[in-house]
Amino acid sequence: MRHARVMTKRITIETALRFQDPLPDAVDVVVIGGGVIGVFSALYLARAGQNVLLCEKGRIAGEQSSRNWGWIRQQGRDAAELPIMTRALTLWHETDRETGGQCGVRTCGVMYLSGKDGDDDGFDDWLEIAAAHDVDSRLLTGNDLSNIFGDAAPPRWKRALYTPSDSRGEPWQAVPAVASLAREAGAQIRENCAVRALDIEAGRITGVLTEEGRVGCDQVIVAAGAWSSIFARRHGVTIPQLALRGTVARTAPLPQVFHGCACDEELALRRREDGGYTLAVTDRHGFFLGPDALRHSRTYLPVLRNEWRGLALHLSAPEGYPDGWATPRKWAEDEVSPFERNRVLEPAPDHRDLDCLSTRFAARFPGVGAPQITTAWAGMIDAMPDVVPIVDRAPTLDGLILATGMSGHGFGIGPGYGEILSRLATGQDPGFDMSRFRFGRFSDGSPLQIGPGL
Repeated sequence: MRHARVMTKRITIETALRFQDPLPDAVDVVVIGGGVIGVFSALYLARAGQNVLLCEKGRIAGEQSSRNWGWIRQQGRDAAELPIMTRALTLWHETDRETGGQCGVRTCGVMYLSGKDGDDDGFDDWLEIAAAHDVDSRLLTGNDLSNIFGDAAPPRWKRALYTPSDSRGEPWQAVPAVASLAREAGAQIRENCAVRALDIEAGRITGVLTEEGRVGCDQVIVAAGAWSSIFARRHGVTIPQLALRGTVARTAPLPQVFHGCACDEELALRRREDGGYTLAVTDRHGFFLGPDALRHSRTYLPVLRNEWRGLALHLSAPEGYPDGWATPRKWAEDEVSPFERNRVLEPAPDHRDLDCLSTRFAARFPGVGAPQITTAWAGMIDAMPDVVPIVDRAPTLDGLILATGMSGHGFGIGPGYGEILSRLATGQDPGFDMSRFRFGRFSDGSPLQIGPGL
């Protein structure tokens, strides 16, 4: 029986290697990327009797899957994604039990707070979506908020959207715990092993070429987060994906102001198992200009019209980033790839954001005051122009399945997409209407339908 443990250190390139299975000659499916989507895909493929290999260039959950807020929410989801998320919520609780609580999943509720009196916050519209899918979201007002927050409730909050069944998890420990489950089920997992290229014959995949050798297969799932686009582009598959930097902080233990996940227009917080909070600003992301950003700028214009004020623009990315000006877009199978040059993407946190979130927390909870920040980090969020991912087969390359552009929403929904991808890879019906997430929606003349931002 496993016992839950609280991770005190986040995952970096210094984290010891845990998954070093030998490289097989051939498998049924190769999964590229050891984040939440890839790891759950490997778990469900192995349980379906598939011979599966997961290759991670650095560390399992080393990038965005351990750098997110840790929310597991139905609330605020795109209507097409909500049924998948409801399934994912069930799967998270099942997985947490299987790991002896190592995922840190707790039913705690998710709350969106607003200082507006009317429905300018969009809460009433979401309640209609929630009711159609039997989600227990409800509207709270001043007295309700006082009962929940007590004296800590700022007078600026007039209304709140609240979903009691939503949950939270611990990103530093959850995905590695699931990877252990996948290995027990028969999946082979190898960290520090970049896939440099696909082996293609007559328009179909026959294997992958890793830095350590070739592995035969006829199905490949690319779930590589911010790196998916550059990998796909090398093989003639264009994805209009960009990456945004999000800064996050962990506090020392604090008195409880809320037991779950909450945010308003400026600040997000999540209660942690270690007694502190995970904090982030909600109105600002870093954006690094690069070749892909210019290439896809027109596609992003609709969302940029609403979000440009929240972008901290940088004219170039640090060396080795996926959309860096000098990052190679082409490389040979026998030479070092961009994935080996940057094993774990480690963006520097924005110190202006850190100062801001500390000030905002103190302003909202003056009885607690400014929190002590013990650790801060940043992650690169793989984003799409309509704020929902691509989860689909690539139409131009037989055997290639893409799962990318989670737009900051991937941790919570990871088990749901993992289950769907395992079905796609084995030729089964995915079990959900996936038309909203199709590959061709940016080129088939369809109008862009922008999903919710949180």
